Amino acid sequence: MTDIATAIPTSEAPPPAPWLEEMPPRQIVAELDRYIVGQEAAKKAVAIAVRNRWRRAQAPDDIRDEITPYNIIMIGPTGVGKTEVARRLARLSGAPFLKVEASKFTEVGYVGRDAESMVRDLVDAAINMVRTEREDEVYPQAEQRADERLLDLLLPPVVPAPAQTGRRADGQTPGSGSPGAAAAAAPAAVESVFVVGSSGQARPEKAPTVEEERRSRSREKLRQMLTEGQLDDREVEIEVAPQNFPMMELFQAPQGMEGADINFTEMLQEMMPKRKKRRTVKMPEARRVLVDEELKKLVDMDDVVNEALDRVENHGIIFIDEIDKIAGERGQGGGPDVSREGVQRDLLPIVEGSTVQTRYGYVRSDHILFIAAGAFHVSKPSDLIPELQGRFPIRVELQPLTEQDFIRIMTEPENALTKQYQALVAAEAAELEFTPEGIAEVARVAFLANDRMENIGARRLHTVMAALMEDLLFELPDFPQKRIVFDAGTVRERLAKIVNDDDLRRYIL
Repeated sequence: MTDIATAIPTSEAPPPAPWLEEMPPRQIVAELDRYIVGQEAAKKAVAIAVRNRWRRAQAPDDIRDEITPYNIIMIGPTGVGKTEVARRLARLSGAPFLKVEASKFTEVGYVGRDAESMVRDLVDAAINMVRTEREDEVYPQAEQRADERLLDLLLPPVVPAPAQTGRRADGQTPGSGSPGAAAAAAPAAVESVFVVGSSGQARPEKAPTVEEERRSRSREKLRQMLTEGQLDDREVEIEVAPQNFPMMELFQAPQGMEGADINFTEMLQEMMPKRKKRRTVKMPEARRVLVDEELKKLVDMDDVVNEALDRVENHGIIFIDEIDKIAGERGQGGGPDVSREGVQRDLLPIVEGSTVQTRYGYVRSDHILFIAAGAFHVSKPSDLIPELQGRFPIRVELQPLTEQDFIRIMTEPENALTKQYQALVAAEAAELEFTPEGIAEVARVAFLANDRMENIGARRLHTVMAALMEDLLFELPDFPQKRIVFDAGTVRERLAKIVNDDDLRRYIL
């Protein structure tokens, strides 16, 4: 075992990244700046609201529950970065995060998803997050257990022979009779050795036999071959539990009733016998299956659920996109508007703070941070019901993007469009380069298209770049040149037909 321990590298693991709310507001803005251009007011408001979660946790107990989150509503035209803020928050935040579309909900009592389902979805996201963290902590131990089970399959353990308690043909038990026979049988007995423990006391242990030492050496050789991947082509037969039972989808709860106390699917799975089936798979697949089984044994799901519910109640963030789609002028129309004002009335108690029933227990939404966003092209924020407006005290207006912003979007972010296309072209062993003049020309065409047609913000860059790169990406495998440069002249030449033709531009750009 000493050789195995020394073979494992002892390099220290990097320290875990801090949660987003543990960062100072200035650092949160700096993280968002890596992917989002401009919109400083929105970044600042989001950074303050997220940091206040950490500040509330440091407050005294007698006032902590009285500190309510500073919910934000972001207002701005489409394509200026509202949804991108949510995407980056989700990746940077160590807290449970959920992005939902307000237009997908309907009023309670009608077919569709009710507003409370967003809290249930947030709990599911938190369960997955905490379970993944716990699995990462015990993953080396699970791998070790899985390797031991694989070695048992490759080299099955010897079943000990039953003790000889019967009588011989002459009626005597083995070892009985003359003293000489007993003395002859004595050397065949297994000798014991005494091992001194850490407490200083000696305890007897059975000395390994020759057969056991031979098996131990064979097991260590197989372990080394398994670690080095020399057994990957070998097949083994393992027992696996089926992932789900057939026809279980018929017993799923109706949409909008996921929070019922009785989960019919889980109840039926508990009632049905735990059958296992045998599969013959290669070693890598067998190792993956066994590691998953060991992870389920090592992770305490009760602890996972408790930790996840605590994170949801104290650190959860819900981003409600397209909230303008449920806003409309009040007092018009005769029938109930189940997807507009009715949804607003259902959202109100959740944002204000209520208790939501989930499959894992009751969750309070009093301290969940809500960030809403909408373009409000047709409606206005004042078209929301007054009670809901009061639950979003911070309003941030995002500015339309200029031509200079388009240039920055294509050069500064770490996931800029130019870098994405360069990575795609590099897969064909070619090199793609955009000159500053070429990028400026793409930005000019995109800004001009937004000015002449509907302004869709930065999304216009995707359509312009797709039209620019279409012929190149099609001909790239057989392209004679392996270094392609896009300057201003090349961009104008490739986009001239689309830009000059109003009808073509309307359908392509």
